[in-house]
Amino acid sequence: MSLTTRPLAQTDHAEWEVLFQGYATFYKVEQTQAMRDTVWGWLHDPAHGSNCIVAVLDDTIIGFTHYRPFTSNLRAATNGFLDDLFVDPDTRGSGAAQALIEAVADKGRENGWGLIRWITAEDNYRARGVYDRVATRTPWVTYDIKL
Repeated sequence: MSLTTRPLAQTDHAEWEVLFQGYATFYKVEQTQAMRDTVWGWLHDPAHGSNCIVAVLDDTIIGFTHYRPFTSNLRAATNGFLDDLFVDPDTRGSGAAQALIEAVADKGRENGWGLIRWITAEDNYRARGVYDRVATRTPWVTYDIKL
């Protein structure tokens, strides 16, 4: 088994879409084709800022992460935000999640970012097991305002 990571390609659309639907299902987010088409467009628009790295196992995409830069005005620095990370449930434990995080961290180092940040659900215990190994949990609490 050969696990690699690489940037998303135009030819990855079908495999990415299946995984992205799985990600939405996992988080119980109703998603339409138009929503997936919008995100796909963002991932291929250099002006948008959203990027994607995929994990490939034996020529099959088994996971993805979406990430983007964000500014920290307080620190006068640009950092990276890992928006989404999903690995096909049948291939969890393959090292794909850690490889995807490391690939984003490599991009951050290339871009001179100060850190990579992400959030996850409190009850996402399996993912948090990986996250606790590769990063430091912060004391910050997240809030949302629905508009």
